[in-house]
Amino acid sequence: MSWIKVCAASDVPKNTCHKVWVEGISVLVVNYGEGFRVMPPICPHMEEPLEESGVVANCVLTCTKHLWAWDLRTLEMDGSETEKPLKTYDVKEENGDVYAFIEGEIVYEFDDEDDMDDDSFFTNA
Repeated sequence: MSWIKVCAASDVPKNTCHKVWVEGISVLVVNYGEGFRVMPPICPHMEEPLEESGVVANCVLTCTKHLWAWDLRTLEMDGSETEKPLKTYDVKEENGDVYAFIEGEIVYEFDDEDDMDDDSFFTNA
């Protein structure tokens, strides 16, 4: 594939996430106020859907489920809780539209321990 329009920039207000389908691939478009990121729509921790649990503030995306966070300007992990980096597609904004360079679906590998339910997560921590 190549550069593909994923949405209009106006579809994703500042400090929000918007899930879209692009040629059969589900992606999350995030407007962090200084630009956009396009990424898989799940948290790399426990497959939490970021369109439901992702909060964007001060250029940081936080998954409210377990407080993993990433600086969207640099993609660095933010805070002591976060253990895995975000994977993202290259992104650009042109003429009011957001484009991502998509060659295939980006997926995360999850450890067996990440398959435990929330009750087990908090009682075994």
